[in-house]
Amino acid sequence: MDVINADFKKGVAKIKINDLDDIWYLSHLIDIGDFVKGKTTRKIKIGEGENAKTVKKTLTLKIEAETVDLTESTLRVNGKIKEGPEDIPKDSYHSISLEEGSEFFLEKVRWLEYHKQKLKEACEKKYNYLLCLFDREEALFALTKKFGYDILAKITGEVQKKAKKVEIKKDFQIELIKALETYDGRYNPESIILASPAFYKEDLFKKIASAELKKKIVLASCSDISERSLDEVLRHPELSNQLKDSRARVELLLIEELLNEINKKDKASYGWKEVKESIDSGAVSKLLITDNFIQQKRNAKQFAEVDECMKSVDALKGEIHVISSKNDSGKKLNGLGGIAAILRYKTYT
Repeated sequence: MDVINADFKKGVAKIKINDLDDIWYLSHLIDIGDFVKGKTTRKIKIGEGENAKTVKKTLTLKIEAETVDLTESTLRVNGKIKEGPEDIPKDSYHSISLEEGSEFFLEKVRWLEYHKQKLKEACEKKYNYLLCLFDREEALFALTKKFGYDILAKITGEVQKKAKKVEIKKDFQIELIKALETYDGRYNPESIILASPAFYKEDLFKKIASAELKKKIVLASCSDISERSLDEVLRHPELSNQLKDSRARVELLLIEELLNEINKKDKASYGWKEVKESIDSGAVSKLLITDNFIQQKRNAKQFAEVDECMKSVDALKGEIHVISSKNDSGKKLNGLGGIAAILRYKTYT
Protein backbone atom coordinates (compact mmCIF):
# COMPACT_ATOMS: atom_id res chain seq x y z
CA MET A 1 0.00 0.00 0.00
CA ASP A 2 1.13 3.54 -0.75
CA VAL A 3 -0.07 6.67 1.03
CA ILE A 4 0.18 9.23 -1.77
CA ASN A 5 -0.52 12.07 0.65
CA ALA A 6 -2.20 12.51 4.01
CA ASP A 7 -3.45 15.32 6.23
CA PHE A 8 -4.66 13.76 9.47
CA LYS A 9 -5.67 17.16 10.89
CA LYS A 10 -8.18 17.42 8.03
CA GLY A 11 -8.87 13.69 8.36
CA VAL A 12 -8.00 12.74 4.77
CA ALA A 13 -5.52 10.29 3.24
CA LYS A 14 -5.07 9.39 -0.43
CA ILE A 15 -4.23 5.69 -0.74
CA LYS A 16 -3.13 3.33 -3.51
CA ILE A 17 -3.76 -0.41 -3.20
CA ASN A 18 -0.86 -2.57 -4.37
CA ASP A 19 -1.82 -6.13 -3.38
CA LEU A 20 -4.37 -8.36 -1.65
CA ASP A 21 -2.74 -7.84 1.76
CA ASP A 22 -3.63 -4.15 1.44
CA ILE A 23 -7.30 -5.02 0.96
CA TRP A 24 -7.27 -7.03 4.20
CA TYR A 25 -5.78 -4.08 6.07
CA LEU A 26 -8.33 -1.67 4.61
CA SER A 27 -11.19 -3.91 5.75
CA HIS A 28 -10.18 -2.92 9.30
CA LEU A 29 -9.25 0.67 8.56
CA ILE A 30 -12.53 1.71 6.92
CA ASP A 31 -15.22 2.11 9.56
CA ILE A 32 -18.92 2.78 9.30
CA GLY A 33 -19.36 6.55 8.95
CA ASP A 34 -16.06 7.08 7.12
CA PHE A 35 -16.09 8.72 3.69
CA VAL A 36 -14.61 6.99 0.64
CA LYS A 37 -14.03 8.93 -2.58
CA GLY A 38 -12.85 7.36 -5.80
CA LYS A 39 -13.56 6.42 -9.39
CA THR A 40 -16.44 4.03 -9.95
CA THR A 41 -18.99 3.04 -12.58
CA ARG A 42 -22.70 3.71 -12.33
CA LYS A 43 -25.61 2.97 -14.62
CA ILE A 44 -27.04 6.18 -16.06
CA LYS A 45 -30.38 6.46 -17.86
CA ILE A 46 -30.17 8.56 -21.01
CA GLY A 47 -33.31 9.83 -22.74
CA GLU A 48 -36.96 9.12 -22.04
CA GLY A 49 -39.71 6.86 -23.26
CA GLU A 50 -39.01 4.30 -25.95
CA ASN A 51 -35.70 5.94 -26.87
CA ALA A 52 -34.34 5.74 -23.32
CA LYS A 53 -31.27 3.61 -22.79
CA THR A 54 -29.05 2.71 -19.85
CA VAL A 55 -25.29 3.04 -20.09
CA LYS A 56 -22.41 2.55 -17.66
CA LYS A 57 -20.51 5.72 -16.91
CA THR A 58 -17.18 6.15 -15.11
CA LEU A 59 -17.25 8.97 -12.58
CA THR A 60 -15.87 10.07 -9.22
CA LEU A 61 -18.15 9.77 -6.18
CA LYS A 62 -17.81 10.28 -2.45
CA ILE A 63 -19.93 8.01 -0.27
CA GLU A 64 -20.48 7.65 3.47
CA ALA A 65 -19.76 4.02 4.39
CA GLU A 66 -22.65 1.99 5.80
CA THR A 67 -21.36 -1.50 5.04
CA VAL A 68 -17.86 -2.81 4.32
CA ASP A 69 -17.71 -6.28 2.75
CA LEU A 70 -14.50 -8.21 2.11
CA THR A 71 -14.18 -10.88 -0.58
CA GLU A 72 -11.05 -12.71 -1.72
CA SER A 73 -9.92 -9.89 -4.00
CA THR A 74 -12.22 -6.90 -3.46
CA LEU A 75 -13.45 -4.62 -0.69
CA ARG A 76 -16.95 -3.30 -1.39
CA VAL A 77 -17.92 -0.12 0.46
CA ASN A 78 -21.61 0.71 0.24
CA GLY A 79 -23.35 3.87 1.38
CA LYS A 80 -25.09 7.11 0.45
CA ILE A 81 -23.57 9.45 -2.14
CA LYS A 82 -22.38 12.71 -0.58
CA GLU A 83 -20.48 14.25 -3.52
CA GLY A 84 -20.68 13.68 -7.25
CA PRO A 85 -21.81 15.16 -10.59
CA GLU A 86 -24.98 17.25 -10.57
CA ASP A 87 -26.98 14.59 -12.43
CA ILE A 88 -26.34 11.99 -9.69
CA PRO A 89 -28.97 12.17 -6.89
CA LYS A 90 -27.43 12.98 -3.48
CA ASP A 91 -28.08 10.41 -0.73
CA SER A 92 -28.85 7.69 -3.27
CA TYR A 93 -26.97 4.46 -2.60
CA HIS A 94 -23.86 3.29 -4.41
CA SER A 95 -21.02 0.80 -3.90
CA ILE A 96 -17.35 1.56 -4.54
CA SER A 97 -15.17 -1.50 -5.16
CA LEU A 98 -11.58 -1.27 -3.95
CA GLU A 99 -9.13 -3.72 -5.54
CA GLU A 100 -5.50 -4.00 -6.64
CA GLY A 101 -4.46 -0.80 -8.42
CA SER A 102 -7.28 1.34 -6.98
CA GLU A 103 -6.53 4.88 -5.82
CA PHE A 104 -9.00 6.58 -3.47
CA PHE A 105 -9.43 9.07 -0.64
CA LEU A 106 -10.27 7.87 2.88
CA GLU A 107 -11.73 10.52 5.16
CA LYS A 108 -12.34 10.04 8.89
CA VAL A 109 -13.80 12.38 11.46
CA ARG A 110 -10.92 11.29 13.69
CA TRP A 111 -7.85 9.19 12.94
CA LEU A 112 -6.97 7.11 16.01
CA GLU A 113 -3.35 6.20 16.72
CA TYR A 114 -4.45 2.63 16.00
CA HIS A 115 -5.58 3.65 12.50
CA LYS A 116 -2.32 5.48 11.81
CA GLN A 117 -0.29 2.49 13.01
CA LYS A 118 -2.24 0.11 10.77
CA LEU A 119 -1.75 2.42 7.81
CA LYS A 120 1.99 2.62 8.51
CA GLU A 121 2.18 -1.16 8.93
CA ALA A 122 0.43 -1.74 5.60
CA CYS A 123 2.88 0.61 3.84
CA GLU A 124 6.01 -1.04 5.22
CA LYS A 125 8.06 -3.39 3.08
CA LYS A 126 6.45 -6.82 2.96
CA TYR A 127 8.81 -9.46 4.29
CA ASN A 128 8.00 -12.99 3.16
CA TYR A 129 9.52 -15.96 4.94
CA LEU A 130 9.49 -19.45 3.45
CA LEU A 131 9.01 -22.28 5.93
CA CYS A 132 9.78 -25.90 5.07
CA LEU A 133 8.94 -28.52 7.69
CA PHE A 134 9.98 -32.05 6.77
CA ASP A 135 11.12 -35.49 7.89
CA ARG A 136 12.16 -38.58 5.92
CA GLU A 137 8.87 -38.88 4.03
CA GLU A 138 6.75 -35.75 4.44
CA ALA A 139 7.19 -32.05 3.83
CA LEU A 140 5.08 -28.95 4.36
CA PHE A 141 5.83 -25.62 2.65
CA ALA A 142 4.31 -22.33 3.83
CA LEU A 143 4.85 -18.64 3.09
CA THR A 144 4.29 -15.96 5.71
CA LYS A 145 2.21 -12.91 4.79
CA LYS A 146 1.47 -9.63 6.50
CA PHE A 147 -1.51 -11.23 8.19
CA GLY A 148 -0.49 -14.87 8.71
CA TYR A 149 0.71 -17.48 6.25
CA ASP A 150 -0.38 -19.52 3.22
CA ILE A 151 0.17 -23.24 2.83
CA LEU A 152 1.96 -23.67 -0.49
CA ALA A 153 2.27 -27.46 -0.71
CA LYS A 154 2.31 -30.75 1.15
CA ILE A 155 4.64 -33.36 -0.30
CA THR A 156 4.91 -37.08 0.46
CA GLY A 157 7.95 -39.07 -0.64
CA GLU A 158 8.53 -42.73 -1.32
CA VAL A 159 10.82 -44.28 1.27
CA GLN A 160 12.08 -47.75 2.06
CA LYS A 161 10.09 -49.46 4.79
CA LYS A 162 11.66 -51.84 7.30
CA ALA A 163 9.10 -54.59 6.78
CA LYS A 164 9.68 -54.99 3.06
CA LYS A 165 11.91 -53.76 0.29
CA VAL A 166 10.54 -50.93 -1.85
CA GLU A 167 12.19 -49.53 -4.92
CA ILE A 168 12.70 -45.79 -4.29
CA LYS A 169 11.89 -44.03 -7.54
CA LYS A 170 13.09 -40.58 -6.46
CA ASP A 171 15.46 -39.10 -3.90
CA PHE A 172 13.06 -37.26 -1.57
CA GLN A 173 15.70 -34.79 -0.40
CA ILE A 174 16.58 -33.86 -3.97
CA GLU A 175 12.89 -33.21 -4.64
CA LEU A 176 12.77 -30.96 -1.56
CA ILE A 177 15.79 -28.99 -2.77
CA LYS A 178 14.15 -28.50 -6.17
CA ALA A 179 11.01 -27.24 -4.43
CA LEU A 180 13.07 -24.84 -2.28
CA GLU A 181 14.77 -23.47 -5.40
CA THR A 182 11.43 -23.06 -7.16
CA TYR A 183 9.78 -21.20 -4.26
CA ASP A 184 12.86 -19.07 -3.68
CA GLY A 185 12.79 -17.96 -7.31
CA ARG A 186 9.05 -17.35 -7.28
CA TYR A 187 8.66 -15.49 -3.97
CA ASN A 188 12.21 -14.30 -3.16
CA PRO A 189 11.72 -14.74 0.62
CA GLU A 190 13.80 -12.79 3.11
CA SER A 191 14.79 -16.03 4.85
CA ILE A 192 14.07 -19.74 4.52
CA ILE A 193 13.32 -21.62 7.73
CA LEU A 194 14.28 -25.28 7.37
CA ALA A 195 12.81 -27.28 10.26
CA SER A 196 12.67 -30.98 11.06
CA PRO A 197 12.66 -33.44 13.93
CA ALA A 198 16.04 -35.10 14.62
CA PHE A 199 18.93 -34.62 12.18
CA TYR A 200 17.09 -34.44 8.83
CA LYS A 201 17.59 -30.68 8.40
CA GLU A 202 21.38 -30.91 8.74
CA ASP A 203 21.51 -33.70 6.17
CA LEU A 204 19.41 -31.75 3.69
CA PHE A 205 21.43 -28.57 4.22
CA LYS A 206 24.66 -30.43 3.30
CA LYS A 207 23.12 -31.55 -0.01
CA ILE A 208 22.22 -28.01 -1.14
CA ALA A 209 24.75 -26.92 -3.76
CA SER A 210 23.64 -23.28 -4.21
CA ALA A 211 25.63 -20.90 -2.00
CA GLU A 212 23.02 -18.15 -2.52
CA LEU A 213 20.24 -20.45 -1.33
CA LYS A 214 22.27 -21.55 1.69
CA LYS A 215 22.78 -17.92 2.76
CA LYS A 216 19.03 -17.56 3.24
CA ILE A 217 18.54 -20.75 5.26
CA VAL A 218 18.08 -20.87 9.01
CA LEU A 219 17.78 -24.27 10.72
CA ALA A 220 15.15 -24.98 13.36
CA SER A 221 13.44 -27.91 15.06
CA CYS A 222 9.83 -29.07 15.01
CA SER A 223 7.99 -31.93 16.66
CA ASP A 224 6.07 -33.11 13.58
CA ILE A 225 5.00 -32.10 10.07
CA SER A 226 1.72 -30.25 10.58
CA GLU A 227 0.19 -26.80 10.48
CA ARG A 228 0.30 -26.81 14.28
CA SER A 229 4.07 -27.16 14.07
CA LEU A 230 4.28 -24.07 11.85
CA ASP A 231 3.16 -22.08 14.88
CA GLU A 232 5.68 -23.96 17.02
CA VAL A 233 8.50 -22.96 14.68
CA LEU A 234 7.37 -19.32 14.46
CA ARG A 235 7.51 -19.09 18.26
CA HIS A 236 11.14 -20.26 18.55
CA PRO A 237 13.15 -17.59 20.45
CA GLU A 238 16.25 -18.34 18.33
CA LEU A 239 14.33 -17.19 15.23
CA SER A 240 13.33 -13.83 16.73
CA ASN A 241 15.88 -11.92 14.66
CA GLN A 242 15.04 -13.60 11.34
CA LEU A 243 11.27 -13.33 11.89
CA LYS A 244 11.18 -9.90 13.51
CA ASP A 245 8.97 -8.54 10.71
CA SER A 246 6.62 -11.53 10.59
CA ARG A 247 3.05 -10.58 11.49
CA ALA A 248 2.23 -14.26 12.11
CA ARG A 249 4.96 -14.46 14.77
CA VAL A 250 3.74 -11.24 16.46
CA GLU A 251 0.20 -12.63 16.63
CA LEU A 252 1.39 -15.94 18.06
CA LEU A 253 3.39 -14.25 20.82
CA LEU A 254 0.45 -12.00 21.70
CA ILE A 255 -1.91 -14.96 22.04
CA GLU A 256 0.72 -16.84 24.05
CA GLU A 257 1.06 -13.86 26.41
CA LEU A 258 -2.74 -13.70 26.75
CA LEU A 259 -3.08 -17.42 27.52
CA ASN A 260 -0.31 -17.22 30.12
CA GLU A 261 -2.18 -14.42 31.91
CA ILE A 262 -5.44 -16.39 31.71
CA ASN A 263 -3.76 -19.51 33.14
CA LYS A 264 -2.34 -17.46 36.01
CA LYS A 265 -5.83 -15.95 36.52
CA ASP A 266 -4.06 -12.64 36.61
CA LYS A 267 -4.07 -9.69 34.20
CA ALA A 268 -6.42 -10.83 31.42
CA SER A 269 -10.05 -10.73 30.41
CA TYR A 270 -11.90 -12.32 27.49
CA GLY A 271 -15.38 -12.35 26.00
CA TRP A 272 -17.25 -9.21 24.99
CA LYS A 273 -18.91 -8.46 28.36
CA GLU A 274 -15.80 -8.95 30.47
CA VAL A 275 -13.50 -7.08 28.06
CA LYS A 276 -15.92 -4.16 27.86
CA GLU A 277 -15.87 -3.90 31.67
CA SER A 278 -12.05 -3.88 31.59
CA ILE A 279 -12.09 -1.11 28.96
CA ASP A 280 -14.60 0.95 30.96
CA SER A 281 -12.31 0.70 34.01
CA GLY A 282 -9.29 1.88 31.96
CA ALA A 283 -7.35 -1.32 32.67
CA VAL A 284 -6.61 -2.50 29.12
CA SER A 285 -2.98 -2.48 27.99
CA LYS A 286 -3.46 -4.58 24.83
CA LEU A 287 -6.78 -5.24 23.12
CA LEU A 288 -6.85 -8.34 20.92
CA ILE A 289 -9.75 -8.71 18.51
CA THR A 290 -10.28 -10.98 15.50
CA ASP A 291 -11.37 -9.84 12.05
CA ASN A 292 -14.19 -12.38 12.34
CA PHE A 293 -15.52 -10.69 15.51
CA ILE A 294 -15.43 -7.29 13.81
CA GLN A 295 -17.31 -8.61 10.77
CA GLN A 296 -19.95 -10.31 12.92
CA LYS A 297 -20.59 -7.08 14.83
CA ARG A 298 -20.82 -5.14 11.57
CA ASN A 299 -23.29 -7.65 10.12
CA ALA A 300 -25.41 -7.41 13.28
CA LYS A 301 -25.29 -3.55 13.14
CA GLN A 302 -23.56 -3.61 16.56
CA PHE A 303 -20.12 -2.33 15.61
CA ALA A 304 -20.65 1.21 16.92
CA GLU A 305 -20.24 0.04 20.52
CA VAL A 306 -17.07 -1.89 19.61
CA ASP A 307 -15.73 1.17 17.82
CA GLU A 308 -16.31 3.33 20.92
CA CYS A 309 -14.45 0.79 23.05
CA MET A 310 -11.50 0.84 20.64
CA LYS A 311 -11.46 4.64 20.83
CA SER A 312 -11.37 4.42 24.63
CA VAL A 313 -8.40 2.04 24.55
CA ASP A 314 -6.64 4.28 22.06
CA ALA A 315 -7.26 7.40 24.17
CA LEU A 316 -5.51 5.73 27.14
CA LYS A 317 -2.49 4.76 24.96
CA GLY A 318 -3.44 1.08 24.87
CA GLU A 319 -2.45 -1.13 21.94
CA ILE A 320 -5.06 -2.54 19.55
CA HIS A 321 -4.26 -5.70 17.59
CA VAL A 322 -6.59 -7.13 14.91
CA ILE A 323 -5.83 -10.85 14.60
CA SER A 324 -6.50 -12.83 11.41
CA SER A 325 -9.04 -15.63 11.93
CA LYS A 326 -7.37 -17.68 9.19
CA ASN A 327 -4.52 -18.81 11.41
CA ASP A 328 -4.17 -20.71 14.66
CA SER A 329 -3.80 -17.51 16.69
CA GLY A 330 -7.12 -16.18 15.44
CA LYS A 331 -8.85 -19.53 15.91
CA LYS A 332 -7.73 -19.63 19.55
CA LEU A 333 -8.95 -16.09 20.10
CA ASN A 334 -12.28 -16.88 18.41
CA GLY A 335 -12.57 -19.75 20.90
CA LEU A 336 -12.41 -17.14 23.66
CA GLY A 337 -15.21 -15.10 22.11
CA GLY A 338 -13.19 -13.27 19.45
CA ILE A 339 -12.05 -10.51 21.81
CA ALA A 340 -9.68 -10.43 24.79
CA ALA A 341 -7.45 -8.04 26.68
CA ILE A 342 -4.12 -8.06 28.47
CA LEU A 343 -4.48 -5.72 31.44
CA ARG A 344 -2.32 -3.13 33.13
CA TYR A 345 -3.42 -4.38 36.53
CA LYS A 346 -5.61 -7.10 37.94
CA THR A 347 -9.29 -6.20 38.18
CA TYR A 348 -11.87 -7.62 40.52
CA THR A 349 -15.49 -8.14 39.51
